[in-house]
Amino acid sequence: MPPEPVQPISRRLAEIALELGAIKIAPDTPFTWASGARMPIYNDNRLLLGEYDHRLLIAEGFRSILTANQIKTDTIAGTATAGIPHATTLANTLKCPLIYVRPTAKEHGMKNRIEGPLKPAQEVVVVEDLISTGGSVLKVVQALREAGATVRHCLGIFSYGFPETLRNFEDQDCQLHTLIRFEDLLAFMQETGKLKGEQLQTLLDWKDNPFEWWDNKSK
Repeated sequence: MPPEPVQPISRRLAEIALELGAIKIAPDTPFTWASGARMPIYNDNRLLLGEYDHRLLIAEGFRSILTANQIKTDTIAGTATAGIPHATTLANTLKCPLIYVRPTAKEHGMKNRIEGPLKPAQEVVVVEDLISTGGSVLKVVQALREAGATVRHCLGIFSYGFPETLRNFEDQDCQLHTLIRFEDLLAFMQETGKLKGEQLQTLLDWKDNPFEWWDNKSK
């Protein structure tokens, strides 16, 4: 099956992210992630917060996903902290309520984990900036469901597209929609001459087995 065409917003975001260094590719000199694993790619979407046009482009991309998939949206929920600014812009664009979800409940005051107005049975769409394995954002989905919300969809700016990630979302009956898929990024970099053939193969090998990739490569 041929790859899906790269959409204009995805192409523009990929271009911006690479220009800003929000996405860095270094197959020969990999980065060390917080987990300690060595990886040939690094993502810092916080660099996309600096320009109004970039924030608006992301919100418009999210809105186009909601429209194309006919996703009912009563409330937008941002993940603390990286998802909050993009959830805010999207909620403003849609003119709908905004909430955000902490990793854990506060230890003082009202001891809330979910901040903002949430009514039972509302259709909530979760916004995250980066999807790695999906573990943290799916905990947010579970917290919202336990509070009585209906959560069927999660939006993200970028996903590495790990097989484990796709299984995790499927297991939780939640659909993941990302503006830049890993394959979109590779396609854009190939078209613009930013990626050599051997680097492409390295990245494809990494995606299939990301957490053992460096150890296997170093043997």
